[in-house]
Amino acid sequence: MILLDSVYINDGGGLVLLKHLIEKLKDSELDVFYLFDDRVKSSYEYDVSLSDKIFIKNTIKERKNFYLKNKERFKTVLCFGNVPPPIKLNIPVYVYFHQPLFLKIPTEFSIKNKIVYKIKQLVLNHYKNHATTWLVQSKFIQEGFTAKYLGGNTTNVKVLPFYPPLASIEDNVFRHKSSFIYVSNTSPHKNHIKLIEAFCKAFDKLKVGSLSITVPPHAVEICALVNEKRSKGYPIKNLGFMAREKLPEIYFSHEFLIFPSLAESFGLGLAEAIDGGCKVIAADLPYTYQICNPSLTFNPYSIDSIESAIIKSVTQELPESNKIITNDINQLILLLSE
Repeated sequence: MILLDSVYINDGGGLVLLKHLIEKLKDSELDVFYLFDDRVKSSYEYDVSLSDKIFIKNTIKERKNFYLKNKERFKTVLCFGNVPPPIKLNIPVYVYFHQPLFLKIPTEFSIKNKIVYKIKQLVLNHYKNHATTWLVQSKFIQEGFTAKYLGGNTTNVKVLPFYPPLASIEDNVFRHKSSFIYVSNTSPHKNHIKLIEAFCKAFDKLKVGSLSITVPPHAVEICALVNEKRSKGYPIKNLGFMAREKLPEIYFSHEFLIFPSLAESFGLGLAEAIDGGCKVIAADLPYTYQICNPSLTFNPYSIDSIESAIIKSVTQELPESNKIITNDINQLILLLSE
């Protein structure tokens, strides 16, 4: 039996990838036991197709107790939440690493967030030898991870990117000219504040364009900023949290994806937006070029640079964007079956 350990995965792109992986595993003939983060219980508690599953709190103690009680049950383990098991196992242990904040903490983070991620980095470093093989989404992450944690040795670090393809839509959707979309959660490194300020500065000069974001109500600071800007007449729309089945229509109705994130292991939105026919305006950071050839890039640390990119997008004809990433989900399934 294979253990899929997804403790520490409960939202964002990681959860999107996890759901896609689970669907692929359900279609395979592999015998899989699922260890879930308790925070995704509402999604999988009543899924009868996943009969072998358990939900636990995302603590080291509970995770360790699970492994101590069940270590003889499994022949292979895939940890999908970046961190190896808290005990050493005498079986193949694959760890899918997809958290760039474990490599470098943005200077813009608050002191509290810096401390949190520093502790997480120390935990990962403590348990790193419990993995037999690491799986990552890009060459960029492979290089950063091995440099920080493995002394530069890439021998046991495989590049195996995968992502769920964007569904097609049957109805014709009107693509609004000069419209920008940013589909993202609200972690600090997603850089919403600078994006909003840059868009407003560009709008002051052009008086054209619109910006849509997907920010849930609990992101109080960003929601307040959006409301303030809207009260002043800026065409910014907060779509709120978007269920995945709604994303195709969102992408197909916008001309540009603007992607100012300061750190990504993959950048799922980049691939999705290109599938949705958007031109990609993205941060001039290594993760962007692992996924696509963007239409235009900018310095995500500079409001003025983001503003200039928005103005250029609206006033000039940009080339189309294209994906360069591969989708290796079948190779991942095959690896687990060996």
